[in-house]
Amino acid sequence: MDGRGPGMVLILLGVGLVVAGLLVWSGVLSWFGRLPGDVRIEGGRTRVYIPIASMIVVSLVLSLLAWIFRRR
Repeated sequence: MDGRGPGMVLILLGVGLVVAGLLVWSGVLSWFGRLPGDVRIEGGRTRVYIPIASMIVVSLVLSLLAWIFRRR
């Protein structure tokens, strides 16, 4: 292996993180984390947040991307 494969994967991951960060910063993904299946429990001094539905969405998107790249 010549090293281009892992390097390209790292570059694509970095670009993907920058794009996701820009989307969050601009407010396009303001719905993320507030889906109906996300559990939020707030007590006196305690807050518990369990993003079940949001993580299901992330899992589906990553599975779809993995399926698309495996077909190549």
